Amino acid sequence: MTESDKSSSLKDLEARLRNLKASTDQAAGRSPSKNNSRNGLGFAMRLGVELVSALAIGVGIGLLLDYWLETTPCFMLLFFILGSVAGFMNVYRAATGIGQGVGYRPANTGQKTGQTSPEDQADADRRTGE
Repeated sequence: MTESDKSSSLKDLEARLRNLKASTDQAAGRSPSKNNSRNGLGFAMRLGVELVSALAIGVGIGLLLDYWLETTPCFMLLFFILGSVAGFMNVYRAATGIGQGVGYRPANTGQKTGQTSPEDQADADRRTGE
């Protein structure tokens, strides 16, 4: 198989995948140009649930510790603040899409070009048998 055959088969595959995606989106009644995972009421509800659940868990842990240790408002206030921070972090991560993909790793980890991370080097060593 020559290089031109490979590129034409890849282009053909891309075109077929685009057509399949467009037909499935159309059959489901979705607009193919919109990002449905971040639109509408569902996404707003998700953000609200993430914020409220983090606050509720924080306050719940704080109340349980206060009841157990008999230190009435101390741990509840501390865990209310921690729950608030966790809730806002979750909302920020959801709104910006950070960490949404499976196996997500940023392309540039702040290293200079040409250097590999220790994990990547260990993977390469395992593959080559060194």
